[in-house]
Amino acid sequence: MIQHTSHPWHARPWQQELAEAVRDPRELCELLALDPDLFPGTYAAHGEFALRVPRPYLARMRRGDPDDPLLRQVMPLGNEVISVAGYNRDPLGETDANPIPGLIHKYRSRVLLIVSPVCAINCRYCFRRHFAYEENRPTRSQWQPALDYIAARPEINEVIYSGGDPLATNDRQLRLLTTQVAAIAHVKRLRVHTRLPVVIPARIDAACIEWLTSTRLTPVMVLHINHPNEIDDDVQHAVARLKNAGITVLNQSVLLTGVNDSEQTLVDLSEKLFATGILPYYLHILDRVAGAAHFDIGLPRVRILYQALLAALPGYLVPRLVREEAGAASKTPWL
Repeated sequence: MIQHTSHPWHARPWQQELAEAVRDPRELCELLALDPDLFPGTYAAHGEFALRVPRPYLARMRRGDPDDPLLRQVMPLGNEVISVAGYNRDPLGETDANPIPGLIHKYRSRVLLIVSPVCAINCRYCFRRHFAYEENRPTRSQWQPALDYIAARPEINEVIYSGGDPLATNDRQLRLLTTQVAAIAHVKRLRVHTRLPVVIPARIDAACIEWLTSTRLTPVMVLHINHPNEIDDDVQHAVARLKNAGITVLNQSVLLTGVNDSEQTLVDLSEKLFATGILPYYLHILDRVAGAAHFDIGLPRVRILYQALLAALPGYLVPRLVREEAGAASKTPWL
């Protein structure tokens, strides 16, 4: 792996890390001592869904290994531009659950706010890689219709910040929005779905902790970690800051070919998550989004892996295996 001790970026402000993420496949190959010819069709896929890799995340990849499980999650491949039956641009039907710009309402008691269209890292299997962000990016002064929608529905008791990645937004805007959400009496919890503390751990700073904990809302952070190698000392430190502030930290993973499609990897992931203070929450069957078919491990293999997890781990370390289906009232437990 590239070691943090030989690079200055792990100590830099998160905003700088975000701005200076690697955005060219050839540069990524050079940094990892890899031949670009090992990744045919890279630039065609990059043209449709751009590469973006923060350098702290890059530092955890193995140099010279084209099959590194972290690299596989972010390197554009020619397979992505091949049309595959059953895979489409909106596999979860979010277009039909998007009544107001910036708001998605799929499940009765909770709504999702698209706080930022930007991600710190572009995961190749992302179910929102084709999402209409240009139609769902309210400015600071344009959140009122979404807030009014929530206020008019007393059954909504949880607001989820998502994106993109909500933590790509500056803390001042997040503080203002959170204060407005907290003013809606029937909302009890604030949940933040983010990959930023994993790919740029410096994002969990004092300002972030302050707005997360300064209202009456109970804060929950859901991270997205698919492989134990994604957790290094800096990620552990960021999680410790969250936990010390009283924030519940959960994790959701996606089953991916070449990344975590082995019993030992999944067992090691759950063990490392728990040792870090993160509770395994969901294990997702891949969403059938156009461009991601090459990650599908197939349902027979899913069944074998999950049964192996049940046999190998105590119940509290086994994430709930789910599939998300368009129009369903909740995520669908599987197996």
